[in-house]
Amino acid sequence: MESYTRRDTRAAWLMLAPFLIFFALFVIYPLVMTIYYSFTNYNMSNEPGLVGLKNYQRLLKDTVFHKAFLNTTIYALVSTAALAVLGFLTAAALNRATRAVKWIRMLMIFPYATSWAAVSMIWLMMYDPTTGFINKLLRVFSLPTHQWLFDESLALGCLIFVHVWKNIGYCMLIYLAGMQSVPQELYEAATVDGASEWRKLTSVTLPTIRPVAFFVITTAMLEAFKTFTQVKVMTGGDPLYATTTIVHQIYQRGFTEFKMGYASSMAVVLLVCVMAFTALNSAVNRARSGGDAL
Repeated sequence: MESYTRRDTRAAWLMLAPFLIFFALFVIYPLVMTIYYSFTNYNMSNEPGLVGLKNYQRLLKDTVFHKAFLNTTIYALVSTAALAVLGFLTAAALNRATRAVKWIRMLMIFPYATSWAAVSMIWLMMYDPTTGFINKLLRVFSLPTHQWLFDESLALGCLIFVHVWKNIGYCMLIYLAGMQSVPQELYEAATVDGASEWRKLTSVTLPTIRPVAFFVITTAMLEAFKTFTQVKVMTGGDPLYATTTIVHQIYQRGFTEFKMGYASSMAVVLLVCVMAFTALNSAVNRARSGGDAL
């Protein structure tokens, strides 16, 4: 019996080996090296030399990084809140088994399935102040036009709108899967009690799919924190760093200025922020679920 157990254990480790090797090479090793480089002056042309906390001290004085941090926070919080709410409401509206609804669901998934580069190019043309569709439409109705991506007060909001437009189909799909798993008996009991459709949605559906909402919020926030392609294609971080993000600054410092040590310190700060948010979100979810782990 023991020989069978040992044989099964060896077989299990052999099957896990490819994943473990991949995880070690492409997750653990880069993470360790990033943390190490954040304490060095590595610039891709020299041997890394330890500089202690100088890179992190520099971050405290770097006004561009401060702007990127603020932009990233606003982008992540606003887009996540919008996706969590609009995704839920859209899923509730499309939680029906009609042919038209099925087509609408499919159409909403298309933007999410499209690459960020393609989506960014499409919206870059739509936001064009001279030939863009949005300003042309405003002119038809004699409304004032705007320099959408060139206006410091509008540019970040434009990027957030595109992010929500692209990802709302994904959030809708996840919410929809959760809604369709809610026992019908709960709705029937609510109907007997005289609950309205809105009451059923807020008192039956939402509490039941809270773990799904937690998943949507977490994944949406992580996606927002690592946004890069959209910024790179649509604005390049301009105007006046109004749309630059932490990941965009990591790219700028690391791959245009070749300050890999400094870029690594930014990456570590971003990692800490993401981990802190995830831990906070998990704690809030456990508290609302009566202490039960997700």
